[in-house]
Amino acid sequence: MIGNPLQATAFHVSTRGEYGMRLMVDLARRWGQGSISLRAVAEQEDLPEAYLEQLVAVLRRAGLVTGKRGAGGGYMLSRDPAGITAGDVVRALEGPIEPQICTAEGQPVVNCVHEPSCGTRQVWVKLQATIAGALDKMTLAELATWPETRRARAGS
Repeated sequence: MIGNPLQATAFHVSTRGEYGMRLMVDLARRWGQGSISLRAVAEQEDLPEAYLEQLVAVLRRAGLVTGKRGAGGGYMLSRDPAGITAGDVVRALEGPIEPQICTAEGQPVVNCVHEPSCGTRQVWVKLQATIAGALDKMTLAELATWPETRRARAGS
């Protein structure tokens, strides 16, 4: 689900998702430079370092980042940014993409007696597929170059 887990039908990307995506894009921009400290990311992105520590733990468990302790330690993407999608990041931090509970990714309809005759379910199914498809098509490599690409296109 994208959004607040206390409100199962809310459709909202939380601060967790936003800050986590910014963290991951920053690591993608620094791909190939070795481990990057969370302090450096926090300063670059103007984000609270303590919150990034919480997010990076989730991203490590999801296999999206690796960490190195000690002097010169920090974090880096676990694989090439071209192989990590925005969908991977959102799912790791927010859970399944589901605008309504009946459209949860990989799960059957749960607790909805209206499903067999629901006139609106198709709206939510199509919305879920569109959002998931868009997120899964965007890689961190593309997102990492976006501002520069945008400026270059504007100048031509």
